[in-house]
Amino acid sequence: MTVTDVIIVLAVALLVGVYVSWRAGRIDRLHGRVDMARAALDAALLRRSAVAFELASSGVLDPATSLLLAGAVHGVRGGDRPRDLAESDLTKALRAAFGQPDFRPSLSGKDGADELLAEVEAAAHQVFLARKFYNDAVSATKVARRRPLSRVLRLAGKAAIPVYFEMDDSLVEKALSRRNGGQSLARPAAPAVMAWPYDG
Repeated sequence: MTVTDVIIVLAVALLVGVYVSWRAGRIDRLHGRVDMARAALDAALLRRSAVAFELASSGVLDPATSLLLAGAVHGVRGGDRPRDLAESDLTKALRAAFGQPDFRPSLSGKDGADELLAEVEAAAHQVFLARKFYNDAVSATKVARRRPLSRVLRLAGKAAIPVYFEMDDSLVEKALSRRNGGQSLARPAAPAVMAWPYDG
């Protein structure tokens, strides 16, 4: 083997090592983004339950609706059921409350009612965005981990495979949402949220 051949082999080995290191770092960063996105989602869910309970205990709702919302919030905080199911139940309770005929007009003029309703809608919208952001991060991480090189060399190490968080997060009925152009929440359309960077 000539000196030139040795140099070529060393250069190729160096390039392969750099690429493998970059790929491992990429997967590690994606896992970090999943963790940050999950923390943001947890915070959004906690905020939603807090404002829902505030609405339930404010005295502006009728007793039955207040009890419905308070029970759903208790289900979220109690930890007796899987979180996705408990959070979906809170969504359904909010949807039932907001979907009552003349719901908003009936609260018009009550002290603090408009502000509370706006807070609940904003919190619900944030859950929708945070869950989409988290699931996008999970998707990008799964794609990176499934690549042949990543699987063969086990570049993800012992990091657990992230899982999607699925729940009902729509404040309006799906059929109504489709008729209104697919908007899932009772608010103006939000700017598109960019997914985590995806390396092809």
